[in-house]
Amino acid sequence: MRIAVVAITGRGAQLGQRLCESMTVGECYVSSRYADQLTRPCHCFEPTELRHLLARLWKQYDGLVLIMSTGIVVRMIAPLLESKTSDPAVVVMDDAGRHAISLLSGHLGGANELAESCAVISNGRPVITTATDTHDLPSFDMLAKEQGWVIDDISRVKILNTLMLDNKEIAVCDPTGRARSWLNGRGKVTFHATSAEAIESAASGLLIVTNTILPEQINRENVLILLPRNLILGIGCNRSTSVDEIDEFVTLHLSRLALSQKSICCIASVAAKRDEVGLIQYAERIGVPLRCFENKDLNQVAFPSPPSTHALDAVGVAGVAEPAAILASGGGRLLLEKVKSANVTLAIAELKEG
Repeated sequence: MRIAVVAITGRGAQLGQRLCESMTVGECYVSSRYADQLTRPCHCFEPTELRHLLARLWKQYDGLVLIMSTGIVVRMIAPLLESKTSDPAVVVMDDAGRHAISLLSGHLGGANELAESCAVISNGRPVITTATDTHDLPSFDMLAKEQGWVIDDISRVKILNTLMLDNKEIAVCDPTGRARSWLNGRGKVTFHATSAEAIESAASGLLIVTNTILPEQINRENVLILLPRNLILGIGCNRSTSVDEIDEFVTLHLSRLALSQKSICCIASVAAKRDEVGLIQYAERIGVPLRCFENKDLNQVAFPSPPSTHALDAVGVAGVAEPAAILASGGGRLLLEKVKSANVTLAIAELKEG
């Protein structure tokens, strides 16, 4: 987490430097009025530039610690607000370091944790106002963040968090078992083996952890879907296959299996394809890494389809899509055995738990 600490007073400059000394990921920005008080390298800015400075830092850093009054901060950042999924964490501190206020993006952005860290350094008090935290209850956005899961519809987090606060029953279906461990007996929660069982319960809200696309009639506003990033696409392709052709073929088979693209965590292939433009562009398009394995590693993997004479002739391996998917998934199960088009081969594996 890259953090910018901004101070506009002399005492704030001293506190900002202390914070940055303790946070190795922090950079300090101090009003030029107090440049002569600096004991370590800091960025200086003119007092009249504060609004422009914050607008510039907004996209550059994951978190902002602003040592100034809350009123100043609110007025300065109001035009910059976009979404709780993209806004940086914002913590406001007084220049005596007595209070570290989690002002914005407390959960997903990490402002609550940042406020607590700042308070420890300044020997002050963290001020956390998110309702679930003040009542020592779990929040479902933090569950998603800590597990690395994708929130399918962020607006439903508020609905389920409110139900949790109101002590309403929430039915959970989570094949991974991680939600049960994370919730640890907090809140009025029941656990179900299948999503159908959870839906049929009398619960006020539902939490479903899945890498599949649920039918529309199930996908109601009181249903929060969290998507584990646990799908591996094993892909082989002929030289110069376009990104659009790869995308179209993958999308067809994801749809056929009702698997969510949001659950894809990486693409796997053979080392000979690490410079394949279409494959590289497809990985960039869906925002996942491309992992390419050496021939010797792929040839040691047992996979269900017969050896491919085409792959042997082209790149020297008995198969690409299936063994690459199995390797990248840590030996996970294949959800889709190899399928072929004129130019693309595809297999899909699920990341092995544990």
